[in-house]
Amino acid sequence: MGSWQPLPDGLLPEVRHFVDHLRRLKDGTGLSLAALGARTAYSKSSWQRYLNGVQPPPRHAVAALCRVAGLTGTEAERLAVRRELAVEAWPRPAAQGGGPEGGDGGYEDDPTVPWWERLEEHAPPGHRPPGPGRLLPAAVALLLVLLVAVLVSAVVLG
Repeated sequence: MGSWQPLPDGLLPEVRHFVDHLRRLKDGTGLSLAALGARTAYSKSSWQRYLNGVQPPPRHAVAALCRVAGLTGTEAERLAVRRELAVEAWPRPAAQGGGPEGGDGGYEDDPTVPWWERLEEHAPPGHRPPGPGRLLPAAVALLLVLLVAVLVSAVVLG
């Protein structure tokens, strides 16, 4: 499995199995952690924490790794379920003061998901929301339409 450091002692089998699966998936991409960070919305240091069993990855990080690795459909759904099971079993940070009233003990999904990925969650089936590569042409077209409308109104009113 490459040169991964040993996982922390005391990790439950669900967590070990999930992290091992993530590591194999990442290794299968052939990307370094820095390159993986550049292809996803998560930094190299975040991926180090996730892949070394220090912190559970957010849902969106797992989905991003699946996309980069070409994992789709049922396989990606299975990994998402494994993530949920692992997060439930993940050791909680003692200093966070988690507990029943504290929710999941300090672990929460990373809110720094790119906005274009959040659009996919709310898109109707079959709809492809605009990604970063499609926004610039759309913005230029809109600007041109507005410019023509201003010119036409200036000529008509002028």
